[in-house]
Amino acid sequence: EANLVESGGGMVQPGGSLTLSCAASGFTFSEYALQWVRQAPGKGPEWVSGIAASGNTPYYADSVRGRFTISRDNVKNTMTLEMNNLKLEDTATYYCARGAPLAVPPRKYWGQGTQVTVSS
Repeated sequence: EANLVESGGGMVQPGGSLTLSCAASGFTFSEYALQWVRQAPGKGPEWVSGIAASGNTPYYADSVRGRFTISRDNVKNTMTLEMNNLKLEDTATYYCARGAPLAVPPRKYWGQGTQVTVSS
């Protein structure tokens, strides 16, 4: 059974940094593109960033480009999202997910999420 587990969330002040991690199991990791999706309270899910199966091609939403960096390790079956210069509007639950880039994958392909709170 495919499983994705996120970690690394927390509370930071505006301008701070966090690095999220996603550990995968139960599927052939290197064959799938992966995404980060976030959902703020009362709002729909928002696609944040994605990376091709090979790891060579990253994708970013305009709202995070230049501040977030996505990467993956196809040996360790992990993906990370380095988040810098965090803003209040980055507050959300962050999910890693399998699926094609530039879109929110179906909910069944998401992990359980990790909370990121940006607050002064």
